[in-house]
Amino acid sequence: MQKFSILRIFYNIIIWLFAGGVRIVALFNHKACLFVRGRKQQFKRLREAIPVGASIAWFHCASLGEFEQGRPVMEAYRQKYPQHKILLSFFSPSGYEVRKNYEGADHICYLPIDTPRNVRKFLNIVRPCKAVFIKYEFWPNYLYFLKKQAIPTYIVSAIFRPSQIFFRWYGGFFRKMLKVYRYLFVQDEISANLLKKIYVEKVEIVGDTRFDRVCDHTRQPADLPILKAFTQDAITIIAGSSWVSDEERLAEAMEALPDNVRIVIAPHEVHEEHIVSIERLFEKFHPQRYTTLHPSPFTLHPSSRILILDTIGLLLSTYSYGQIAYVGGGFDADNGVHNTLEPAAYGLPVLFGTIYQKYAEAVDLVGNGGGKSVKNTAELITCLQEWALHSEKRQEAGQHSADYVREKQGATEKIIALL
Repeated sequence: MQKFSILRIFYNIIIWLFAGGVRIVALFNHKACLFVRGRKQQFKRLREAIPVGASIAWFHCASLGEFEQGRPVMEAYRQKYPQHKILLSFFSPSGYEVRKNYEGADHICYLPIDTPRNVRKFLNIVRPCKAVFIKYEFWPNYLYFLKKQAIPTYIVSAIFRPSQIFFRWYGGFFRKMLKVYRYLFVQDEISANLLKKIYVEKVEIVGDTRFDRVCDHTRQPADLPILKAFTQDAITIIAGSSWVSDEERLAEAMEALPDNVRIVIAPHEVHEEHIVSIERLFEKFHPQRYTTLHPSPFTLHPSSRILILDTIGLLLSTYSYGQIAYVGGGFDADNGVHNTLEPAAYGLPVLFGTIYQKYAEAVDLVGNGGGKSVKNTAELITCLQEWALHSEKRQEAGQHSADYVREKQGATEKIIALL
């Protein structure tokens, strides 16, 4: 017990140093500034917003990706327990700033930094009837006080790997945290077996809630007249979450593709400098920005084969207007391939780079023929030509994608039954 107390003290010192360090970084970094500014006066705002005696179900997501995993659970929970209010918290500005107006939650805030004082204040104000963490969120002080106050705590869509600290000989402090959860809802059998080896028994294999989310979305995609007009009578490649390394390869590949092939580029970063660099790369194909166009009358340049989505929040619906998907990040060692489920849910064959092994859905899509990993520009050209010129091959691969996603649905229903 003394050993764990010493480790908690050491952890708290690190957290205090982090809190001080991020304030310094915030002086010259926009994201860090949002991180700090969003937490100012937050306890006062929460006290004013949350009525005494309210029954609060607290859902916490690190960022935007985790939000998309938690969203179907939150929405199903609200349907089943309409008498409960939902508090949604984010750790990162990239989640909070995009979803701070999400209508599925009653209160949305930044997660106070995990110091003992912050945690006690937060729990005393919110008084959650239960706490639900999404995927990778393990905060020692929050878990310690949730257990101390006997608040039922869960983790959803968790995935574990042997390399994580929980399974190292020196990971005892972190293993102890896992015993706090009433249930750990994990994505796969590998995760369940790893947890059982360290005597964590309250484990349920339910799959990944993102499959439910993307399938729900395919039933009601947004109506985007500009996309409809741009993609009409063309074979359209949707390049989602692209980085410079992806865009350079696509620009070279475009030279080898027929004139009826167009690309919608949704870059991972939409700041002005990046948009300008895309315009330069694809200059000969007359790229145009989404935000400069009007659906009626449609004002696209007659020779334009490139549309740049210079805004956020439209990518998932945009896949419904394409025939082929290219998902970025697979040539960037710091990131790895981004979300391949979204295009697969719309029945698109999916291409991506070589850095995808950590993402089960990308591995599975390669295995079932719904996706392909390309090593270089030459392979990218070959695959794009094959799918652009041979509709039967394109449709067959797309069917494999769609079947894969449909078969993986159902995690949300299993979680709500136990939550």
